Amino acid sequence: MKRSFFKKLAIPALIAAILLPAGPMGSDQARAELKHVNYRLKWLFNSSVVGDLYADVHGFFAARGLDVTVKSGGPERDAIRELELGHAQFGVASADQVIRALAKGAPVIVIAQLFQINPLQWIYRADAPPVNQLGDLKGRTIGITYGGNDETIMRTLLAKGGVSEKDVKLSSVRYDYTPFYQGKVDLWPVYRNSQGIFIARKLRSAGEKVAFLDPTRHGVRFVANSVVTSKRMIQKHPETVQRFTKALLSAWEASLDPNNRQKALETIKQFDKDTPSELIEKQWEVTRKLVKPADDIRIGTIDIKAWRQTEKIMLTQGQIAGSVNIEKYLKPQVKQRSDPSN
Repeated sequence: MKRSFFKKLAIPALIAAILLPAGPMGSDQARAELKHVNYRLKWLFNSSVVGDLYADVHGFFAARGLDVTVKSGGPERDAIRELELGHAQFGVASADQVIRALAKGAPVIVIAQLFQINPLQWIYRADAPPVNQLGDLKGRTIGITYGGNDETIMRTLLAKGGVSEKDVKLSSVRYDYTPFYQGKVDLWPVYRNSQGIFIARKLRSAGEKVAFLDPTRHGVRFVANSVVTSKRMIQKHPETVQRFTKALLSAWEASLDPNNRQKALETIKQFDKDTPSELIEKQWEVTRKLVKPADDIRIGTIDIKAWRQTEKIMLTQGQIAGSVNIEKYLKPQVKQRSDPSN
């Protein structure tokens, strides 16, 4: 929303605040403090953002008195930067983006964590020796994107397993999966709920079975996508933040409810017309397991221990100069996941 719009509203809003009596009307006025907001996603419109699309299409935002413009993400989009510029009031960012931004002084606040399990994993052929423990990585050729999260996570896995980089071969990956298909690379980084499904389907059609290396199962919990806003929004429009978050998380819960499966799939297909229906269905199923891995975990729950670990990993690998004390910037709108270390 443009600043000039706020200037036009400032004087009338002040007069209204003086003239309106206390009570229900005053409360309604407060709740209407900011009705239109922009929400910038991290990814393109597909199954990975089903809850965001569901909130918009099925009136969850409108029911809370909000007019929300949901904008797709992509490689050229930076939600945190748009928060700083005032082009968006809410956004989605991965934990490393948040921590790097905080290290540079950005006033960003995390209000919900969408993925409880990071979808970034490694696919490999199941007829190869299984990776039951990290030591099983020795002698393998492992694909990584240099400078990407997968490099950070893999180096952490190797260090945790006591595997020297001399014991493996790290291979730079691109968008071309040919080296993996040809068997030149043993483990290939994928998003489990998107490329992982596509590649697995292709290999299975050729009679090959696949398996996945999930870092979470080996104690590495590097946080993925979370919902963020600005410190200014928290301070100036707390009611809007509350309404937006409640609407969004309610929509995510509904979109991943098995009883609403068909409705959710139809919602995705409105925006993702190029992906075959059977793949969309599989993507929805995997996304559900990543966002809500157990029935007793509420969607949006912030895993504080995982955030601490993510910050520690980045600090250890020199990605940030010093600790940002990430706990100070986690403002959950739902009950947090318990942390035994507290």
